[in-house]
Amino acid sequence: MVNTTDNSLFPTEFWTVTAGDLSQKRAHLTTPTPEATPGDAAKIVIDPADKHQNWIGAGAAITDAAASLIWQQSKAQRNALLHELFDPKEGNFATIRIPLGSCEPASQPYYSYDDVPFGEHDASLAKFSIGTGTPGAPDATKDLKYIVPVVQEILKINPAVKIMASPWSAPAWMKNTGELKMGGHLRFGEYTGNGYDQFKDTFESVYAQYFIHYLEAYKKLGIPIYAITIQNEPSNAAAWPAMIWKLPELADFGYTYLRPALDKTFPNTKIYFWDGSLNVLTEPLSKYVTPEQASAFDGFAFHTYDGPYTNLFKGSRSFPHWDLAMTERRCMIEETPEDASHIMFGLIGNWLVRQGLSMINLWNMALDERGLPNMVGSTGRRGVVTIDHTTGKVQRNLEYYMLRNFGQDVVPGSTVIGSSSYTQDGYTGGLGSVAFLAPDGGITAHLYNPTDQPLEAAVTVNGQALTWQHVTVPAWGTVTLHKAFGPVNASSPRADEAFKLNPYPANLADDEAPGKGVNKNKK
Repeated sequence: MVNTTDNSLFPTEFWTVTAGDLSQKRAHLTTPTPEATPGDAAKIVIDPADKHQNWIGAGAAITDAAASLIWQQSKAQRNALLHELFDPKEGNFATIRIPLGSCEPASQPYYSYDDVPFGEHDASLAKFSIGTGTPGAPDATKDLKYIVPVVQEILKINPAVKIMASPWSAPAWMKNTGELKMGGHLRFGEYTGNGYDQFKDTFESVYAQYFIHYLEAYKKLGIPIYAITIQNEPSNAAAWPAMIWKLPELADFGYTYLRPALDKTFPNTKIYFWDGSLNVLTEPLSKYVTPEQASAFDGFAFHTYDGPYTNLFKGSRSFPHWDLAMTERRCMIEETPEDASHIMFGLIGNWLVRQGLSMINLWNMALDERGLPNMVGSTGRRGVVTIDHTTGKVQRNLEYYMLRNFGQDVVPGSTVIGSSSYTQDGYTGGLGSVAFLAPDGGITAHLYNPTDQPLEAAVTVNGQALTWQHVTVPAWGTVTLHKAFGPVNASSPRADEAFKLNPYPANLADDEAPGKGVNKNKK
């Protein structure tokens, strides 16, 4: 419940608890009574004087697969779900990531926005199109079929949602392989026009204009793009749309071509560097990116599939002015509650935020009960929410509660502040915490328990009279607290609907079953 008292520096307090096994799901807690001593509990001191990075927000990817499931719900179901996720009075998810062209998973065959046969050139991008038809109509194609109408509805509910867009591949004719899939690279140094003008006739210059055409097309549809990356997973030659970029190539393209093109037309659109896993970053980025090139970028984006996660510092300490964005981690399904909570609540929601993270975007916002749709036949994955593909019913997964902890409790524009932590990596040791200072002086904190036993915490705020509020944090779970000077968002998640999970197709081969063979690592 919300506690209101005139005897506290913060007259309004709102506390919730979520267990790692989801036996409690943001259950409201009675505000703990202040006590004189911490006793034997772990002391959590929140320090508003210790200010760190700005907080941008948290959300997940609206892929073609996720958008198709959301759009094919009934209008009432879709309206309820999108309000639950994005309405500032409910989940208040603040960010989304969308593909710039096809990605995997997808419900449609792969495409780019300028599909011409390999060997032909479209240097003027005359054939550029994000799709045909009215957004959301049955005969609409490409982005207009599902992604655009879903994003338009999201922005009607919350116009402040920030959108990051990432390409999985350039059009096939711009690549050395002539294929969207299996990697390949841009045709660096080649010419595609009638002349040798570096900024008009090269494939690099044409590809920079491809981004501009995309931003213009989305702007006409009322969809502003907050930030872009140059390439999703630049080191991954995957069996879906993919393209390889080396670190110096990303730096040069961003500085020489993309940033100047943006500055002429979309100067406020941000560019985030990298957008791949951390295992590749074995040396400081300053070895590959000059300070002048780094000035073209606004942030550093990364995925958390592979560690060591301390490789984050190879980027963040090289260019500390960059914002940090965690742009992809698939949602868990085969993992135990312990493993899933360690990644979502511990690594991402705790340790990375303490190391400077400003934005979280998980992978698919929604998948169905089989982990579909996708173009590669991989099942056994899940989205932030699971949507039954036959009924449109919805179930909420652990990732949903992690994101809601941020969306509902952390006021947009807050600043990360100091707080006590007894875990060095987010998932071993004792209690961890992250805390935020709202623009109006309110305070939010998340406590995370990485162990299999309940742990007691005693919370105090530096600058107040030294009193302690005692709370029990469940195994692999979280407690959130919001101290405010006025009304707070005290809404509750909507109830799950019953349907069977993971009814794998009867003809699925044994070596294609989730957790076996190649599918185990598919996203």
